[in-house]
Amino acid sequence: MNKSHLIAYVADELRTSKLQASLLVETVLAGIRKGLREDQSVTLTGFGTFELKSRKARQGRNPHTGETIEIAAGHRVGFRVGKALKDAL
Repeated sequence: MNKSHLIAYVADELRTSKLQASLLVETVLAGIRKGLREDQSVTLTGFGTFELKSRKARQGRNPHTGETIEIAAGHRVGFRVGKALKDAL
């Protein structure tokens, strides 16, 4: 399922327009982004937890040339599945 499928599903379930469903989905995603930016985690009970994790700078290798390269430090988002979702799958 991609974003447009999710919007269509929300519109169908709530019996609303795709425009309103799109606004709902975008608002939820914006809330998750804000939570990660400010609190570094967002927990949706029964679904899971999104967590912001830091990565240190490290050495890597270009697979085409074999040349050693420096990979910059950065952040990534991790997700831990909640018990209710795990049990549902």
